Order: sequence, then structure tokens, then C-alpha cells
Amino acid sequence: MQIGPLKLHGNILLAPMADVTNLPFRLLCKKYSAALVYTEMVDADGVIYHSRKTISRLASCKDEQPLGIQLSGSSAEGLNRAARLVEAQHGPDLIDINFGCPARHIVKKGCGAALMNDPQLMADIVEQVSDAVNVPVTAKLRVYDDVERTLKVVRMLEDAGACAITVHARTWHQNYAHKADWDVIGAVRKELSIPVIANGDIVDEVAAQTVLEQTNCDGIMIGRAAIGNPYIFRRIGHYLETGEFLGPQDVNEQLDDFFKYMELAGKYDKLDYGSIKLHAKWFTRGMEGGRLLRTKINAAEDIDEVIEIMGGFIR
Repeated sequence: MQIGPLKLHGNILLAPMADVTNLPFRLLCKKYSAALVYTEMVDADGVIYHSRKTISRLASCKDEQPLGIQLSGSSAEGLNRAARLVEAQHGPDLIDINFGCPARHIVKKGCGAALMNDPQLMADIVEQVSDAVNVPVTAKLRVYDDVERTLKVVRMLEDAGACAITVHARTWHQNYAHKADWDVIGAVRKELSIPVIANGDIVDEVAAQTVLEQTNCDGIMIGRAAIGNPYIFRRIGHYLETGEFLGPQDVNEQLDDFFKYMELAGKYDKLDYGSIKLHAKWFTRGMEGGRLLRTKINAAEDIDEVIEIMGGFIR
């Protein structure tokens, strides 16, 4: 898949997710052949005012390239300025604008999905950011209740300079409830000449193939199904290429991935106690006995105890 001048070796992408897609996790997804990974959503004001938390989210390394940085903001001027700083200081391969995050604290600031109330502002943001940087600019948004309104807005974004659009096939107010409406993604694909990336309910190999066939989209973006499960990229990629199922990892392989995550977290100064507990619990999803393991992790008082609990589960 090609986004502007950026040629990707594959079309299975990792979605940007707060508290999930930090550098160590992105590197694991790259290990399993994710074609493009994204940072956690980055606040434009945090970039401009050098927030320590924001700068931490922008940490990167050569091994994860190509890398997309996703920005969130409420004004064209602020996002323009943040995009220029991000490009100069962090060298992403593309910049994505978030128009779809439904989180209440994001929407209250006029960012994320709140911008969908003002399509002209969305188009102005894409145009100004595209004019400000040399890398491709893309947009991620949700659908509207009205398909025609969705098509009108994505046309505006393409005309404004977006090099690709990711469509999460739920409305803002549906949050993550209700089934994703992939038919709307298919309508968007027919409407646009730029790449369209499908997002929402792509949880396994069959869903991946179905959405590609049903929508004729150019790529797919994996979000929540990848949490604690970076191996999903290999499973889906193998199935799309061969038609054969690889099947899930066994317990020891899942734990190996967790300890690789820990190794990378240490290497890149991401050994935060709260974050390690979260990722440890996520890596146990689907394991036999995983619920008991998560109960023990919840009670752990430090990182060493989390490591001891996880290590004791190896069979």
C-alpha cells in the first residue's frame, strides 16, 4: 500500500491507542510484521509547550520505522504549529490527525470526535497541516449517522490534501458499542481516489479478509484486538497470504512476548509500574488460568513482583 510518497510493505496497520502503543509495544508489533505503527495520540498543545508526558509519547527508534505520529488538537493554527515541530524534531514518516476519539475528556476540549461537528474546520486543519510539512498527512475519523454526510466530509478532507483516510465504522456516540458498519467504509472507498483504511471490529483473520473483500479498502487497522496480542499481525498476514490459519500462541509464547516487552521497556526507559501492570494483564488474555493470574498481578506491589508472578506461570 502507498500513502503519498510512502510505500508500505503490507497493508495491516497498528492503530494509535492511549496507554497501549508505546515504543516497546510498537516494536513487538513490528516484529510480527505490522506494516505501519503509530504513536499514542499526541496532544498538539503538549508538543508546543514541551509537556514531559507528550515528549515521552514521541520517543521512537529506527527499528520501528515507518512510523506515524497522530496529533490531536482543536485548532488549525495549533495543529499546524505542532506538526511542524514534530516533523523537525522527531522525523515521522507521516502525520495523522485524530478526528474520531470519543473519550469524554478529549471531546470536552474540542478535540477528537468533537471536530466532526465542524467539517469545514476539519478540512482547514488538514489543508494547513499538509501545507506545513513535507511528509504525508492522513486523517482518522468516525462515520456519521447519515452516509451522505460521511461521504461529503471525506471528500472535503481529500480535497484539502489528505493522503489517506482511516474510517472507524461507528459513530462518535456509539463509542465502541454496536457492530461496526463496514458498508459505510465500502461507500467511502468508492467515493475517494486516495487510500482508505478500514477500522472497527477487525478482531481476527476471518474478519480481516471479510472487511477487505466487502469494502475493497486498501488496508486495515487493528486496534483493541492487538492489545496484549501483537502476534495478531502475523496471524492475519499469514492467513491473507496463504488462506491458512496459524492458530493462537501457546501460553509460553505469550509470556515470552511479555518478557520481550519488559526487555524493551527497560531499554527505552518505559518501566513505569502502572503501565507494566496493565500490559502484564493484557498479555494474559485468553490464557487458561489467566483470570487468577490477573488477580495476582492486581495485588502486586512493585514491578519485581509482577515479573515474579508472570515468570511463575511459565510451563
